[in-house]
Amino acid sequence: MDWLLKMDEWVFRWINQTWSNVVFDHLMPFLSGNQFFIPALVLLAGILIYRGGRRGRCFVAVLTITLVCGEGMVTAPLKRTFGRERPYAVLENVELRAGKAGSKAMPSGHAGLWAAATVVTFLFYRRAGRVMLPIALGVGYSRMYLGVHWPTDVVAGFAVGTTYGLCIVFGIERLWKNVGHRWFPRWWARCPSLLEPELRTPPVGTADPPSVSVGEHWMRLGWVLIGLLLVVRWGYLASGIIELSEDEAYQWIWSKHPDWSYYSKPPFIAYAHWIGTHLVGDREVGSRLLSPVLAALLSGLLLRFAARHTDARTAFWFVVAMQATPLLAVGSILITIDPITVTFWTLAMLSGWRAITTDSIQAWILTGIWLGGSFLSKYFSPFQWASFAIFFVLCPPSRVQLRRPGPWIALAINLVCLLPVAIWNSQNGWITVRHLSERGGLQQSWQPTLRFFFDFILSVPALMNPVFFVGLIWTLFTLARRAPESSTGTPRAIHIAPTIPRSAASDWESRWLIRYLLCMGLPVFLFYFAYTFKARVQPNWICTSILPLFLAAIIQGFRLHQSGRLAPRRFLIAGLAFGLPMVILLHDTNLIAKLTGHLLPSRIDPLRRVRAHRETSRLMEEARARWEKNGRPTFLIANHYGLTGLLSFYNPKARESIPDNPLVFVRSSDVPENQFWFWPRYRYNQTRVGDDAVYVQDAEQPTESTDRLKREFETVTDLGVIDVKYRDRFFHRYQIYGCRNLRGNPPSKQP
Repeated sequence: MDWLLKMDEWVFRWINQTWSNVVFDHLMPFLSGNQFFIPALVLLAGILIYRGGRRGRCFVAVLTITLVCGEGMVTAPLKRTFGRERPYAVLENVELRAGKAGSKAMPSGHAGLWAAATVVTFLFYRRAGRVMLPIALGVGYSRMYLGVHWPTDVVAGFAVGTTYGLCIVFGIERLWKNVGHRWFPRWWARCPSLLEPELRTPPVGTADPPSVSVGEHWMRLGWVLIGLLLVVRWGYLASGIIELSEDEAYQWIWSKHPDWSYYSKPPFIAYAHWIGTHLVGDREVGSRLLSPVLAALLSGLLLRFAARHTDARTAFWFVVAMQATPLLAVGSILITIDPITVTFWTLAMLSGWRAITTDSIQAWILTGIWLGGSFLSKYFSPFQWASFAIFFVLCPPSRVQLRRPGPWIALAINLVCLLPVAIWNSQNGWITVRHLSERGGLQQSWQPTLRFFFDFILSVPALMNPVFFVGLIWTLFTLARRAPESSTGTPRAIHIAPTIPRSAASDWESRWLIRYLLCMGLPVFLFYFAYTFKARVQPNWICTSILPLFLAAIIQGFRLHQSGRLAPRRFLIAGLAFGLPMVILLHDTNLIAKLTGHLLPSRIDPLRRVRAHRETSRLMEEARARWEKNGRPTFLIANHYGLTGLLSFYNPKARESIPDNPLVFVRSSDVPENQFWFWPRYRYNQTRVGDDAVYVQDAEQPTESTDRLKREFETVTDLGVIDVKYRDRFFHRYQIYGCRNLRGNPPSKQP
């Protein structure tokens, strides 16, 4: 094995240094990556889709699936498995002609992608494949010339890319031949083979495809899309492109301490982490396992609901539009209280409509359960009860429900779900009530201000997709001009198949449904809009209003389109054209460097909150180990609960020590400021007396006084500032202090 490593180093230096010349100094960086590549690739894909016929469209689809799945599900995991360092991190005098990468070395991702692309291109276009081969070899050579890969990395990349390229292409082809004629018989009859799309004659021995309506085709396509998105999102989380945020890491620690409720949030967020990590392990994909599942569940429910009240094709494009909405896309990846709350809110909204229109006790029972889940996720069910009340006021026929047991049973179930929170708070001095009242500024007099108004009206349309937001306003305007006619009848159920056009259903119920959806969305949005005149409103606070408002817009847009209006279709196309690229870039802002040739400054990088935490934890562990050299046990203290969570999650020693013997603590306080205060083992001034510590605080935030530390420890020494880099950019700065001999303090009083 030694001879192979020596040969690897000799070939690397020969390419990186001996063959160094002016021509290659300009050519190799261009081959490895340039700002013209992705725009040219997008342009070529557009030409193939528009002018390349069936073969061109099949080629673009298969190539996209191959490259996305291969890089995220094969190459990235192999890099982490091998963990091989880059040449510049091991050797001296390396001619580094490119920026330092944020991933490991083997196998080369560039080589793998180009090998896979060459294979796919050759299978579809034989002559073009011959052109791709020398380009792929040139890219592989450039990685060594630039000093970022060993020769064996490139060889391994070519082997891996060729293998997964062949496997994915022939796997898709076999899947289409075996499943396509059953799921999509109309489309399969036109194209029985993806690799030979011009072949019109089905293979010999193939059974006649079943008869399926056009609407059923679109429904099945919707289910396939939802399934693919679920797999892709899990693969994205497993790829390690992003790390946990502060709140996610903090609430991950909650899952190690199951309880009735918690200081600032109900218990369901902790249970979500608990389920995911017990199934997959304490990794990013484990903590976030349920977010893609909840997104898939909502997409499936809304696909059926929208198809029932419009048609299957419109419902499919509604699901696609959901993926082009940045705030919804974020909720399908991050595991916070928002995706859980949106799920229960939407379930209650759908079952509530069924309960009103069918007078079903079972539907009201389900509505009560979902409302209870909403409360146990975010204390949000009172908003939805207000929405129901507003609808009962605006829709006289629905008030008959108030004289029946259904709504009151739902309310009783919701009240029962308050018990876990009430039990925990009764044991802890009703601290959550005090915390929420202080956070909401209920103890202060209201003084109107415009300080936060403009932040809200700029950030919310951006996260809702500006085009869709304008389309929503336009839809509301059309509704205002044509308000639903009053009706004295009783709401009734409309049982239609997803494939039947909306024209066959009741126009009466369609109008009241739109009003119902607006009642489920507008009150939340308007409440927080008004609240901006008092305090800052985070854009994610209006997340429960997005889906009902979008559903109302899509149903109204469908009605207008049926009457000959082209505006709804134009809004959809423009929104997808703007939103999908935006969402893709939000998933990996490093793509901006590939588009423009320049890295996004870290201060404006939207992924700054979910990057470089693993490196931060490594540097802090090194600082702790250096301070521990005198033999006295040393632990870490962070000035913020979020930083405590991140250092606990990404430090292997700290992660293994939870919950019995924590290594990372939050700064002590005399009154409850976070959940750590309620766990005795996290009171270091009682459990770690006599030990040393390293104190960490964010250097970019206002510097906090160290007076408390000086009272707690015998000595406190300034150890300087640590800069944390991610791909040659400074992402975080932390001030650290070395603390000797914890004196300890008397126990704090319970609230």
